[in-house]
Amino acid sequence: MWRGYCPVRAADVPLRVIACVRPADLLGMSAETESALGLVETKGLVAAVEAVDSMAKAARIRVVGLEITVGALVTVQVVGEVAAVHAAVEAARSAAQRVGELVTAHVIPRPDTAVRAMQQLDRAPWAGMTVQQLRAAARGTPGFPLQGREIARAKKRQLLDLLSSHR
Repeated sequence: MWRGYCPVRAADVPLRVIACVRPADLLGMSAETESALGLVETKGLVAAVEAVDSMAKAARIRVVGLEITVGALVTVQVVGEVAAVHAAVEAARSAAQRVGELVTAHVIPRPDTAVRAMQQLDRAPWAGMTVQQLRAAARGTPGFPLQGREIARAKKRQLLDLLSSHR
């Protein structure tokens, strides 16, 4: 699980990313079966958790993100086949309205690659790794710019940057 902070460009309000899950085959899904993006936005965490629970029970989808912004708005992002995402979002819509406040819900069938990149669905596989795992990945990467003790002394951010650029 990846945890971190990133800015919202429009208002410079801090945005906290609670969870982004990767790799794509977590549920045995390939990139071809993840042909839709579903978004459900609620006011408050309880409604969002209820929405995620109902989505997971209603259809075979994969939760890829849960973002909380300052106004207690929580956005849940899911991917899967178009019909499954539609069913999951409809289930989440009713569940969120039952226990809290639903702001909006939307399904984007076959999102463009720019949208997928913006939603950070195509994360590097090492984004959720520990420093020790990153060091092992760096040692196993042919032509990696750091060697030996340099890898042992490298910080997590440096390893992530080098692994991302070394692709």
